[in-house]
Amino acid sequence: MIIVEPSFEIQYDLDRQPIAVRLETCGRICYKSEDKITEESAVPFVKKIAAHGHNSVLEMAVATYNVVCHPDHVLEFHACQPKFFVTDRTDSGFIVTGSIRAFREMYGNYADNSVVSELVRDLAGRYQYLFEGVYLPAESLPPHEEISITKLSLDEVEDLPVNLLARHRFVGVKMITNRAVTHELVRHRPCSYLQESQRYCRYNQDKFGNQVTFIKPMFYEDGSPEYQLWKEAMEETEKLYLRLLENSTPQAARTVLPNSCKTEIITYCNLEEWKHIFSLRTSPAAEPSMREIMIPLEEEMRKRFPVL
Repeated sequence: MIIVEPSFEIQYDLDRQPIAVRLETCGRICYKSEDKITEESAVPFVKKIAAHGHNSVLEMAVATYNVVCHPDHVLEFHACQPKFFVTDRTDSGFIVTGSIRAFREMYGNYADNSVVSELVRDLAGRYQYLFEGVYLPAESLPPHEEISITKLSLDEVEDLPVNLLARHRFVGVKMITNRAVTHELVRHRPCSYLQESQRYCRYNQDKFGNQVTFIKPMFYEDGSPEYQLWKEAMEETEKLYLRLLENSTPQAARTVLPNSCKTEIITYCNLEEWKHIFSLRTSPAAEPSMREIMIPLEEEMRKRFPVL
C-alpha cells in the first residue's frame, strides 16, 4: 500500500487556460485519466461529456457578463429564477456570473427571454462546441437593440469592487485528502465538485502502482502502537479489496474501502463561499483532519485575495 500526506493546489494557472482545457483537466480527475490529455483532446472530451449529460463537469468553468438594459429586462431575467447564477444590480443593469451548465440549462428553459438569448448568443459564438444540441443561431431571438452585454475577462473580474469581487471571482482548489474530509466538504451546497471515483478506478492497475493509497492519519505518531494498528488495518483492507477485484467490479470491491482512502477532489466556488467554508472548517471545533488542510489553504488564498 501507499501512504501519503494531504495536500492542495489552488488552480490559479488553470484559470488562464482555454475553457475547454480547464473543463478537461477537471473532468478527468473522476476517472484518473489525465494520462490521456493531449494538445488536441480537450474539445472532443468536453463535447462527449456534454452529450452524455455529465453536467457536473460543465460547472467547472464560469463566465461573467456586464448587462446594460432597461430595468424591466432585469426583472424579466430574475423572474426566470436563474438557478446557479450570481447576479448584482448596477446603475445600468446588472452583472451576472454563471457556469457553462447554468447558461445551457437557462437557455433550454427560457430561450424566449431576451437577456438569456443575448448571453447565450455571445457564449455560443465564442464556444460553439459547448452548446451543440442546445443552441442554434437560427432559432434564437433576433438581437435586442436595448440590451448590451460585455463579457468580462478574468483581469476585469479581479478589478471589480471588493463586494463584487467576492461574489463573482470563482476559485477552484484540488485537494488530496481522505474520504472522511470530503464527506464533510461536499455538504457546502453552493459549491461544485468533481471527485476521484472509486466506482470506476481499479487500484490494481499499473497507473495506481497496483496498490491502494491511504492518507496518513494526523491522530497517531509514527511508530506508536495506535499508528501500527491503523497501518495493519489498512494493509488487511487492501488485501481484501484486491482479492475482491479478481472476480468483481470496482464498484463492488470498493465496499470494503475505509475513510482513510486517498481521494482527489476539486471544489469550485466564489470567494464569498470560500470565506464561509474557512469560517467553519478552520475553527477549533472543526474536524482535525479538515483543519489540517483548510488552515494552510486559507493562508495561501488570502495572499492573493485579502477579502477573505
